[in-house]
Amino acid sequence: MGGTESVDLRAVTAMQQKVWADGDFSIIGNLVVLVAENLTEAANVRAGERVLDVACGSGNTAIAAARRTWAPVTGLDFVPALLERGRERAAAEGLEVEYVEGDAQELPFEDGSFDVVLSTFGAMFAPDQRRTADELVRVCRPGGRIGMANWTPDGFVGHLFRTVARHVPPPPGADPPLLWGTDEHLGRLFGDRVSGIDVERRSLVQRFYSPEHWIDVFRTWFGPTKTAFERVGPGGEQALYDDLAALAREHTVEEETLVIPAEYLEVVAVKA
Repeated sequence: MGGTESVDLRAVTAMQQKVWADGDFSIIGNLVVLVAENLTEAANVRAGERVLDVACGSGNTAIAAARRTWAPVTGLDFVPALLERGRERAAAEGLEVEYVEGDAQELPFEDGSFDVVLSTFGAMFAPDQRRTADELVRVCRPGGRIGMANWTPDGFVGHLFRTVARHVPPPPGADPPLLWGTDEHLGRLFGDRVSGIDVERRSLVQRFYSPEHWIDVFRTWFGPTKTAFERVGPGGEQALYDDLAALAREHTVEEETLVIPAEYLEVVAVKA
């Protein structure tokens, strides 16, 4: 792990906020709706429970939870435009979701405020991983559940991040987000503050016309990929493009179109 104590994590957080606000992550979020539905089922979200969706984006998991609680649900993110999209989605479905602007590393809620705390490919990207885990545990009541969906280092998304990092190195010293996708790191982060962690390896299948179509979608709408192309500039964009296209071709399981299974961990922990 990196020496996070020597890294200006607030500066990294501010930079990430700008990156995730670039493009329109709600378009990418549409691709992972099934993950949110599965996570809320795995966490056994019940009617009347208080649920928080951390780093909620445009609200996939908050909305999935609201369908099950028949009660107001809370979603938190640090990108205002995504919160507004979430409000539009909840209103369209007639669901009660309160969207709050905030940071996963400093949750603006009292201790034990929620029965269930969830995060789908969200909290794992907060720079201060220890503090983020502390906050997830803190706002969950004793006996409540913490559910997460985290990309694994060895899955397609792990390979994607490493491919991009060869062209645009991540901030030095910060722990890689993909550590959240390993059993060992989850155990270190939560420790004896949870009475048990159930972990299941699952796969989300992504479907596109072609590698070129996939790159175009992510280059246009996914902030980290959009930012990566901007940072390499005209002199480096072709090399990045070629490496991404090769990665997609390597991982597709069909020839006619692009069909890529992306592995992630579905995690449900019970607070001690």
